[in-house]
Amino acid sequence: MAWFKKTGDPETDKTVKIPQGLWVKCSSCKEIVYSKEFIKNLEVCPKCNYHSRIGAYTRINLLVDHESFSETNPNLVSADPLNFVDTISYKERLTISQEKSRLKETVVTGLASIKGIPISLVVMDFSFLGGSMGSAVGEKIVRAVNDAIVNEYPLVIFSSSGGARMQEGIFSLMQMSKISAAIGRLKEHSLPYLSVLTDPTFGGVSASFAMLGDIIIAEPKSLIGFAGARVISQTIKQKLPEHFQEAEFLLSHGLIDMIVDRKDMQKTITSLLIMLINR
Repeated sequence: MAWFKKTGDPETDKTVKIPQGLWVKCSSCKEIVYSKEFIKNLEVCPKCNYHSRIGAYTRINLLVDHESFSETNPNLVSADPLNFVDTISYKERLTISQEKSRLKETVVTGLASIKGIPISLVVMDFSFLGGSMGSAVGEKIVRAVNDAIVNEYPLVIFSSSGGARMQEGIFSLMQMSKISAAIGRLKEHSLPYLSVLTDPTFGGVSASFAMLGDIIIAEPKSLIGFAGARVISQTIKQKLPEHFQEAEFLLSHGLIDMIVDRKDMQKTITSLLIMLINR
C-alpha cells in the first residue's frame, strides 16, 4: 500500500517546483548547501571547508582594494602556431572557451593594491581550457613580472591549472623556462614573490613558477602535483598514501609553507608583504 496518494483536489495534489539555483552541491563532500549561504561564505562549503573554484575576477575583487585593479594586456590572446586540429580546430576551441568563460585567456594580469600596498597581480582561471598554459599565458605572466620590476612592486600569482596546453606543443612547454627565468630576475631586484596554489594546480605550472615563490601558500584541500594520482600509481605500481596531493599532505611533507582560508587570504598576504618589503 502506498504511503501517499492523490486526493483528487488539484490544489493539494499540484507539484511544488523548486527554483533553479537555490541550492549548491559541494563537489567534495556532496552535501547540499543553500546558495546564498554558499556565496556569503566566499564559495567555501560550510560543511567540509572545501574551497570551490572561483573565477579570476571574483578572486581579484575578494583580494585587492576597491577599484584599485588596473588590467594589463587584456587583448593578448593565443595564436595557433601548429594549426592544431583534434575533434575540432584549436581556433574553434578557443572561441568556444572565450564565449563560455567570458575570458579572452586563462590568465588575468594587472596592477593593484592590497591594503595600500601596490602589487603586480596574476590570476589564473580554470574555466578557460582547464587553466592550461599556452604562449599567450606565458607572455602575459612575463610582462606582469616585468611590470613588477619596473615599478618595484611585489609579485603575487594565483595558480589554477591542468598544465601545459597540448594544442601548442613545444611552444607551451617553453613557457616553463621563460617564466622561471623572468621570476629569477625578481631575485636580482630583491622583489618578493608570493605564490598561491588553488584547486587544482598541476603539470607544467606546478613544475615551474607555481613552486618558485619566496613563500608558497595553498587554499585548503587544493589538489597540487605534477601528474594525476592514478597515473603515478600505475607507473610505480604502488598504492599511494591517503589524501595524496592534497594541500594538507604537501604541507606536512614540507612542499608548501602554509595553508590559508579564503577569508583570511587578504590579511595573510598583506602581513607577508609587509614583512618581506621591510626586511
